[in-house]
Amino acid sequence: MAVVSRLAAGWLVDHLSFINRCGYETRACPGCPAAGAAAEARFVFRAELFLVSQPRIAAPAEPQLRPGGYLLFSLSSRVLFSHGSLVPQKRKRKGVFNQGELDALQYHAKVRKLILEGTSQLVQEGLRSGFLHRSAAELSCGGNVVPGHAGCGLAELCDMAKQFPAGNESDPQAVHVLGEETSLPELDLLSCVTENNSDCAKIVVLMGQKYLVPPKSSFLLSDISRLQPLLNYKKKYSVIVVDPPWENKSVKRSNRYSHLSSWEIKQIPVPVLAAPRCLVITWVTNRQKHLRFVKDELYPHWSVKTLAEWQWVKITRAGEFVFPLDSLHKKPYEVLVLGRVQGDSEEALRTAEDVLPVPEHKLIVSVPCSLHSHKPPLAGVLSEFIDPDAECLELFARNLQPGWTSWGNEVLKFQHVDYFTLLQQE
Repeated sequence: MAVVSRLAAGWLVDHLSFINRCGYETRACPGCPAAGAAAEARFVFRAELFLVSQPRIAAPAEPQLRPGGYLLFSLSSRVLFSHGSLVPQKRKRKGVFNQGELDALQYHAKVRKLILEGTSQLVQEGLRSGFLHRSAAELSCGGNVVPGHAGCGLAELCDMAKQFPAGNESDPQAVHVLGEETSLPELDLLSCVTENNSDCAKIVVLMGQKYLVPPKSSFLLSDISRLQPLLNYKKKYSVIVVDPPWENKSVKRSNRYSHLSSWEIKQIPVPVLAAPRCLVITWVTNRQKHLRFVKDELYPHWSVKTLAEWQWVKITRAGEFVFPLDSLHKKPYEVLVLGRVQGDSEEALRTAEDVLPVPEHKLIVSVPCSLHSHKPPLAGVLSEFIDPDAECLELFARNLQPGWTSWGNEVLKFQHVDYFTLLQQE
């Protein structure tokens, strides 16, 4: 079960368990033809990729109580908190706080108490259930090293595909259903949505690399300029999760990841893909510029009304924050902005009566994967607020999950077999 504990504050989520319950078994089953020896195998995700036993940055010394109820934290940049307000103190580096830093401090002061108290409650539940262990802090992360090339080359392939003619609305080849074949032509994957309709996982070979496709899942591997196959798929989604490649200074310096401008993100055809009353969820970095853009520009452009801001809080196996909560360098949480597509149709009104209202604030607490940008699953936590048969879509995805359609230029990245262990083969 992906959700370990459910409290008023939010959910404690077991990300690893969710992946392994997706059904990565390629054994023969009714309606699922065997494809050689690989058809009799069971895979599990590498547990060492979730063995975060110690904080990535040591926690600061115990806060010192100052007169008037202030707390002073021994950080590289000191911040005083008192009754929800803050005052930046003298910094070790020269200069003063810029506006972006001040905005981030003000947001942190607003959510700090909710995160601290809610996480504490969920961690206590995790310790009582045995999911978390205080002794885990004494463990080392060890384990086998996953090859650095796993899942690489997908974005480059999508970029090269721009040289080929793009599909159009009348293109009949909108879906490719996985059958007995394991090796797929690159153009088949890039030109249409690929489905695994069986109850078993499938292995596909792309550019000589093997990827696991979970049962009852579908995906489109393409660049953002080649979204037409997803539109040709003719599905309307009740849940759309968006994880945009936000522009930031480190991305520009490293030149490792592509990023999209605000204008490009607004051009994503969410209104075309959304069903009436669709729940739209956008992952946002801790830059307030991006948060304001989503709430003030992006959602209104998509005719989406903002409903809530949730936080994903990252903890160790011992229940500690992966970064000090009050660190000015990196926070142990990320933000999700939830909204709902607006409309006045009878279908939209009927749908609204069948689901619970989305709470304004919730926490999703989990031990993060050590792979960069491997987000926790939202299916379990959203089940209370969506129809059980809802069609779900993830945009800019890097992995697949049963019952969902996923799109991105690295959509198979974390499905590479090197991230899994072959548990048994008959």
